[in-house]
Amino acid sequence: MNSFEVLQEAEQALLQIFSGIDAQVKHNLKRVLDAFRDRRVGAHHFAGVSGYGHDDLGRETLDKVFADVMGAEAAVVRVQFVSGTHAIACALYGVLRPGDEMLSVVGTPYDTLEEVIGLRGENQGSLLDFGINYRELNLTPEGTIDWQALSHAIEDNTRLVLIQRSCGYSWRPSLSIAEIEKIIHIVKQQNPNTICFVDNCYGEFIETKEPTAVGADLMAGSLIKNPGGTIVNAGGYVAGRADLVEAAACRLTAPGIGSYGGATFDQNRILFQGLFLASQMVGEAMKGTHLTGYVFDKLGYPVNPAPFAPRRDVIQSIKLGSAKKLIAFCKAIQQHSPIGSYLDPVPDEMPGYESQVVMAGGTFIEGSTSEFSADGPLREPYVVYCQGGTHWTHVAIALEAAIEAVGTAEE
Repeated sequence: MNSFEVLQEAEQALLQIFSGIDAQVKHNLKRVLDAFRDRRVGAHHFAGVSGYGHDDLGRETLDKVFADVMGAEAAVVRVQFVSGTHAIACALYGVLRPGDEMLSVVGTPYDTLEEVIGLRGENQGSLLDFGINYRELNLTPEGTIDWQALSHAIEDNTRLVLIQRSCGYSWRPSLSIAEIEKIIHIVKQQNPNTICFVDNCYGEFIETKEPTAVGADLMAGSLIKNPGGTIVNAGGYVAGRADLVEAAACRLTAPGIGSYGGATFDQNRILFQGLFLASQMVGEAMKGTHLTGYVFDKLGYPVNPAPFAPRRDVIQSIKLGSAKKLIAFCKAIQQHSPIGSYLDPVPDEMPGYESQVVMAGGTFIEGSTSEFSADGPLREPYVVYCQGGTHWTHVAIALEAAIEAVGTAEE
């Protein structure tokens, strides 16, 4: 079969799954609409203030709406967060103190957190530089959580456990909400005071609940991923227990200012609208991951998640096996992107990443992984990570070219 026929077959095979995703989108949109209605969101909330950003009614209302949607006590949603990594770092620096221990329960975290922790880099003010200890639990050989090890892993000084929801640049299943809830239960049995913190990047609106609705004390993520609905220009969020959220906000701004400052630069309308659109955009991205996984599995490549498996984030991984194929795949995606289609992605160093990375991202918002993009580190076994997508039909068009490009790279 040619690439067009492979995609046609995939679309037919996935009709029932697509219908199920639409039903979930409807459920998640309802909780967003409920929050907007309960907080009486109106056009007057779109106006921002300048300078220090004090008494910004729109920003304050958005924080409350966001917290309601996430099932959290409080939230700070800010354009001043540079990225998801920045929001996560603020949360960690906000609640950890010298002598505390942070325990990663899902193996080694995503590359960009390694320098925050202090696993790479020197004299940058990492957590290790400030006397915060770090430990991690290895995954099982199958890439799953070692539940037995977790059941006795919490020490007296384990102040925080880091739960990375998405697989990141690792070949493991991303976590379901049920698994996150189980982790929290096991941790709290050992020490009720240990903070359960979730790196929620790529996971928002994938299921019908968020980690803070099932017991997570704190979570953080990026607005140019799922919750920005593909239209938010920049920013991130922290949500969870009110005192912990405020501690994170004090690291973003300063102690004594916390969540009470920060101009919104006339972005309030787009932040509200992005949240309104988010569940629909995530649904489209989920369809795209199903399509990508199904097609490349049929072509004989290992894929994660497997075809028809429930989605836990908006990432689909394909083990391509060679640098040549990885670069060819990314070039095809770039050529079928709306922005910069004439550019050729080339491997290069990226701030925060250990290896050279090749990235295809012809997106309207620079670096937006809620729009359709593909990237991967130039290291064995040469896995490409496809993310996001504003509509699955765009993914299908780009995939047709990617199939041809990878096939040609084999020759």
